[in-house]
Formats: sequence, C-alpha cells, structure tokens
Amino acid sequence: MANNIALANKFLPILDEIYKKGAATSVFDARVMTNAFTGVNEIKVLKVGTVGLGNYSRDTGYPKATVTAAWETMKLTIERGREFSVDRMDDEETLGMTFGAVVGGYQREHVVPELDAYRFAKYASASGILKASPATLTKETIIGAIDDAVAKMDEAEVPRTERVLNISTALQPMLNSALARQWGSDGTVNTILSGYNDMPINWVVPGRFYTGITLNDGSSENGFKPTDTTGKAINFMIIHKPAVLQVVKFALPKIFTPEENQDKDAWKFQFRLYHDAFVYDNKAKGIYLHAQA
Repeated sequence: MANNIALANKFLPILDEIYKKGAATSVFDARVMTNAFTGVNEIKVLKVGTVGLGNYSRDTGYPKATVTAAWETMKLTIERGREFSVDRMDDEETLGMTFGAVVGGYQREHVVPELDAYRFAKYASASGILKASPATLTKETIIGAIDDAVAKMDEAEVPRTERVLNISTALQPMLNSALARQWGSDGTVNTILSGYNDMPINWVVPGRFYTGITLNDGSSENGFKPTDTTGKAINFMIIHKPAVLQVVKFALPKIFTPEENQDKDAWKFQFRLYHDAFVYDNKAKGIYLHAQA
C-alpha cells in the first residue's frame, strides 16, 4: 500500500491549496481550538456571565452579585463522501491526465462550494444574530443598508476590528456605481473594491450564498441546493471573525492504483469530509444578515 500512501500525500498539498484559494470562508478558519475535536466529536465551551455595576455603600460596602456559568456544546454533525474510479486504459489513453483531473477538479468544483454554502447558511440561520428585513437592494439603497448594518453592530458593541463584509458578487457592479470616485489617467483601472470603511470585502458567488441549504444524500440528487422554503439569496453578511468557529476534522483522499483495486482494473478515488461550523451563543450579534426579499 506504499504507493497508495505516496499518491495521497502527493495530492494533499494540492487539495489544501485549492481550498485556501477557492473557499470564501477560509478567512474564518479557526486560529485556536483547531485540535479541540481530536479524539472526540463534541466539546463543551464555558460561557461566563456577569452583571453591571451597582452603588457602593460606605456602610455595607460592595453590592453583591453572582457569576453565571454555562457550558455550550459543539458537536460535529456533517459527514460527506464520494467514490470515483477511472479505468486503467481510459487513464492511459488520455496520457494519464484523467485521474489527476478528477482529484484536483473534484475539490474545486464540489467540495469547496459546498463547504462555503453550508457555513454561510449555518451562520445565517443561527439564533440571536442581527438581521435586516429582507429586501432587494438597488444602487440608491445598498450603501445605506451597509451603513445601517455597521451602526447596528456598533450599537451591539461588536468590536470594529476583525469584521469582514461578505457581499454577493451579483451586487458588485451596483456597489461600484453607488460610490462616486474620480479616476486619474491610469492606463488600467480596477473597479473591484477590496474594502469598505476599514472592513475587508470578501466577494461570494451567489451559488454559495443562501440563508438555508439542503445537503442531498447522493442517491437521487448530489451535492447541495437552496432549501425550498428558507433558502433565500443573501445580499451581504458582516461577520466578526471571533463569533464563528469552523472545524474540518477529517478531509482526506484515499487513492488506490489498479493493482490495489480489488473490484476492477481501475484507479479508485475516495474522498471523505467530516466537518461543521458554529456560532458562539454569546457572540451571535457578531453576525449581521441582509437577505433578498
């Protein structure tokens, strides 16, 4: 099986690079707690609560209060997978490129889009987040809607640092035309905004940006789709990075050569993905959702 291991190790850096370059949600990857799910499928996070100040008395001293502590359970629930095979001769007669295209292309075309769609839908459907009334944005209303979102997060005392403005690429021309700018005599002009009011902009393709998705089981329908009743398109979502946790516990390919494949004379590719995403209960206001009507 040494050849199998060598091939898997060869493709792992490629798959990781495709994920980092292609996943819109990779900017929210956990900087801590990455290994918290090692050996288990759930962890408990301690939430501590206190109360505000009271009047100090020169007779009785400090006003008394209690500290509340509760455990928030986070459990991984999403397990996905797929198997492909490529006949030895089909691969050989395409100069050995078919199998390599399957391995690299599958991550780019199916795994990464589903990861993004699941995470954004999970954040959008979390309880306690800030929301605007669903509306269709126009050139005249988009800036006001974003500014209102910022104001609402400021009122909720969400730190301004580490906020990310995630916007559907469908709104990119509208946002460009809504902002008045003066161009010089540059030979080339780039109209794509990379930030707005100290928030980096993370452009998200519409096909990954819904308030709810359904993960198909792979028997009759594959991949994912917007949920019929709750899968509204998202205009934009501001996410404070510390408000979310996304964990990929297992994402590995298994590759079998035709010599190792006991079923038929073909290359076999298996991919299994075990992951989930969470919104911290006490940081839910670190997410602001603006969905389409």
